[in-house]
Parts: sequence; C-alpha cells; structure tokens
Amino acid sequence: MIETLQMYFEYPFVRYAMIVGVLIALCSSMLGVTLVLKRLSFIGDGLSHVAFGAISIATVLNLTDNMFLVLPVTVISAILLLKPGKNAKIKGDAAIAMLSVGALAFGYLIMNIFSTSSNLTGDVCTTLFGSTAILTLSIREVWLCIILSVITIGLFIFFYNKIFAVTFDENYASATGTNANGYNLLIAVMIAVIIVLAMNLVGSLLISALVIFPALSAMRLFKSFRSVTIFSAFFSVICASLGLIISILAGTPVGSTIVAVDIAGFAICCLVGKIAH
Repeated sequence: MIETLQMYFEYPFVRYAMIVGVLIALCSSMLGVTLVLKRLSFIGDGLSHVAFGAISIATVLNLTDNMFLVLPVTVISAILLLKPGKNAKIKGDAAIAMLSVGALAFGYLIMNIFSTSSNLTGDVCTTLFGSTAILTLSIREVWLCIILSVITIGLFIFFYNKIFAVTFDENYASATGTNANGYNLLIAVMIAVIIVLAMNLVGSLLISALVIFPALSAMRLFKSFRSVTIFSAFFSVICASLGLIISILAGTPVGSTIVAVDIAGFAICCLVGKIAH
C-alpha cells in the first residue's frame, strides 16, 4: 500500500489535491468553531448554494475564470447573512434557508435553460459533490488557494482575541470598545472565501461537514475555546488527509469519502468523551 501511495504521489495533481485539501480543512475547521458557537452552522450550506448559483451564471457566460464572479457574490451574501439586524423581517435560519434553496434552484434552472455542455448531469454532480474537481486543479488554482488560506489563517490568529469576544458575547464586546460589527464582517468574508475554495474539495452539498464535524468532535473532548479550536484544526486536517488517501486508493468520490471519515472521527470522539467523563 505504501508503494502504491508513493507511486500516486509522484503525480503533480495528487500532490496539489493534498495541499489544497489540508489548507481548506484547516481554515474551515477554525472558522467552524466560531460558526457553531454562534449557532450559524447552516450558513455553510447557504453560501455554498449561492456559490453554485454564481458558478452556473459564470458557466453560461463562458467566463474563463469564474472566481471573479463567484467570490464577490458569495462574500456579499455572507455579509448580508451575518450582518446583525434586530429589525430584519427575515432572520437567522429562515434567511439562510431561503437563500440556500433559491440559489440552488436558480443555478440548476439557469444551467438547464442555457446549457453549454454536452454532459450537464456530470457538471452538476461535480459541482454539488466535488467528485473529480479536486483532482483536476491547476498550479494557478493551487497557488490561489495557498495565498487565500494563509491570509485567512493569519487574520484569524492576529484577531483571535477579538473573534473570541464576538463569538461569545457581542453586546459585552461592543460595550468594552470592540467593533463587533467589523469583526462579524471579517468572519463573514473569511468564511465566504473558504466556502468558494472548498467547492473543489467536497462540492457545495457537503461543505457544511468541513465546518461542523471538526468543531463538534472537538467539543466532545474539550471545553475551552482555544483547546477546541486547536483540536478541531488537527482533527480536520487528519480526516481530510485520510479521506483523500482512501479515495485515491479505493477509487471513491473524494468529497463523500472525506465526509465519511469526518463522521467516523466524530463517533470516535463521542465515545472517548463519554469514557473520559
């Protein structure tokens, strides 16, 4: 098996997939802890479906690089969803659900009406489940992922204390002089960037797994925010790496395999947590 893995890792596309997979898993897990604690876990689904709709429009318009359309649209949607608004008529999970279903339906409708591909079903399946996209990354896409991931990680570490304060009590953070709205905006932009990058890894329907499972698994074992964040990052990277390796060796879909490993890891953490406590 080791010899087989060595043979596969001689191919650049496998190394690219591993690099991107690890970076996306690391970023999504760190931000996932904040989103879970703020009870915004479902936002991953909502934004991924918005990204799917934007990708559909970019495909119909034959854009050579859909990132110039998908990323701004997803970032704006994240800002609107995470922007605090006590007077909003449509709030929280209702707004996310409405945007999620609407964007998904609109994207699929656009792709059917203005189809530019002879394999529409295959294109939709790849976008939704990330079945092959992660193994067809170009060096340019890899570098883009590296740069955006490093920026995201750097911002999270640099503003860690402020993000911690906003996560647990926005009102208290505002009272002590912290710009809660500004840091909510920062969180929104970072999660939008990771959602767009993760589309190539697990597809739009499975992105929430990268956000939710590492955070929930860490919470079975640890109580402090720092410990949960560190273990969540470690857990997510291990699961993503194992999922990619299993997928390559067994020939299974990459996104689904990574999520299956995440679920297995969550079950193990629940068992260990019960035994330890």
